[in-house]
Parts: sequence; structure tokens; C-alpha cells
Amino acid sequence: MYSSIKRDKEYISRLLSFIQQYYGIKAVKLAPARRGFFGETWRLDASDTTYFLKLVYAVEHKDTYRRSFPVIQHLCDHGIDFISRIVKTKDGRLFTEFDGAILGVYDWIDGRLEESDATKIPEYQMLSKVYTVPTCGVDISCEDFSCNASDRFFEHWSILENEQLLALLEKNRKKIEHRAERLRHFAALSKANMTDFVITHGDAGGNLIVNDSDAGDGLIVGGNDAGGGLTFNGNRYFIVDWDLPILAPPERDAWVMCSKDWAREAFENALQQNGISHTLLTERLAYYCYYFFFYYLNAFLDASAEAETVKEYFDGWIEDSLRYCDLF
Repeated sequence: MYSSIKRDKEYISRLLSFIQQYYGIKAVKLAPARRGFFGETWRLDASDTTYFLKLVYAVEHKDTYRRSFPVIQHLCDHGIDFISRIVKTKDGRLFTEFDGAILGVYDWIDGRLEESDATKIPEYQMLSKVYTVPTCGVDISCEDFSCNASDRFFEHWSILENEQLLALLEKNRKKIEHRAERLRHFAALSKANMTDFVITHGDAGGNLIVNDSDAGDGLIVGGNDAGGGLTFNGNRYFIVDWDLPILAPPERDAWVMCSKDWAREAFENALQQNGISHTLLTERLAYYCYYFFFYYLNAFLDASAEAETVKEYFDGWIEDSLRYCDLF
């Protein structure tokens, strides 16, 4: 994980000087933050408020991170207040470059990262609210239902040198090749229907922050609370890490729980409650399930993960969704 990189005093001093020069923020304290996988993340305390800093050094992720800023700003401009608000530079830019990385500064959101069955209702409500935001005028990538995730994985596999990891992949070759074939099948089916595209997150469940609230039971989006968030059953919820937003069907956010009848029903209910007429399509859920299987495999290889970590992934949380999609 890039966030685990150790930085010396000289680096920290340069970063703090940069922040003061370009953002006008004088820091009292800077400490590593426990958020993010592809980015290097920091909590910056100033005298009157707290900020979240994220730097992306990896070449394969810099462009997508750069393209996310206008999308985040677009959502904020349309009243979405349960995401990280961008802090602009003194001359109004949404991001800067520091030490070869793309740097974003955001308002800090208190709370803990949490994902469970209980968090799915507020997650789906927030996503559905985002889906109502008009997409005209925003520069954002569009889904093309490609197989680039599996293509990239096999390219990476062909040059891999880690013997333990090579042995693990070879042991699972039949499973991997089957899923690549399934991805190609559902990609072809999905390309026949390019409708109902909205601004999607891509990993909302893994980036949901919960903090305690004094509000009572019920569900409120926004409201008069200057801190924003969605209030549900006494807690406030936020979705952060909007690094990979694209125009895509809602299935891009729904596939994770596709094996659960109650979750599919809850997702469609949230859509309807926010005025969105859409029924989740099996071929799209399956496409994203197989696509993200390879996407996360690539993430492990990019981060030079150990064989044991990848083995746990093969046997882990994604298997329920894959078994469900294998039925079609």
C-alpha cells in the first residue's frame, strides 16, 4: 500500500511549506492518515480546522485521479454534501502537483470506515442521490464495457517473477481463465444497452465513513446541518475517495451485494425513492463482478502483494458474488 511509505523530516517540511505557499494553510500538525490504497494520505491540523491530503504517485493512477477533481466539484456544486469537499488553492485550482505526485486537499471528515449489511441502506440512499445529479457539462469518462482489466492482468502475469505468486496463479489458472471468458461474454451483452448512465463511484461500500450524531431515527440527506452527511438511525454517513468516478449504469455500484436478494431489493428501492426508474440488469451485474475480480487482482500485483494475500482474496468476500453470477 502506497500509504505505508515512510517519509523523513525533510519531505514533511517541504510538503508543509508547499501547502502554506499554495493553499495559505499554516499547519499545526501533520500525521499519516489510515485512508486510501493507491494514495499517500495525511491528516493536516491547522489552528482552526482539519484537512485531508492525498497524493498519488503511481503513474497508472495519476491521470484518473486528476480527472476526478472536476467531477467531485460538480457534485458539490449540485448540493451533494456527503462527500469530501475540495479545498482549492489560493488561485482557485482544484489540485496541484508536488514532488511528482498529484496532490488534493479536502475538508477532513471525522468518523470510521465501516462496511456491513447495516450500512447498505444509507450507502444506497447516498448513491441514488448522486445519480440524480445532471451529467451535462462535466468532464468525465464513460463506461465502454471493455475487458481491459483481464487483458492487463494476463500481461502482468506473463512478466511476473514472484515464484510463490506464480505457483498460486497457476494453481488457479482454470478458475481465472473461466472468469476471463465470462467477462468477455457479459461485456458483449452489456454493450448492446448503453442506457441509464449516471455518475457512479465504483467502490462506495469500502469508502463509507460513519460518525456519531445526535439526530434521532429516520433518514435525512443534507438538511440544515452545515457538516453535511446523510443522517440515519443516529449516525451520519459520508462516501469518500471519489478517485474513479465514471458515467456508468447503477450496476457498477450494486454488483458487490448482487448475491443477496434483500440487497438488490434495497438498491432498487433507494433508486425509486429518489425518482429513478431503473431495474438492475443481470448481465450488467455479472459484467462488473467479473471485471472487478480482475481489477482487484491487478491492484494486488501493482502493490507487489504477497502470495498469501492473493490467496485470501481468491477465497474471500468476492466469491459469493462470483458464484451467483456463475449461475447465468
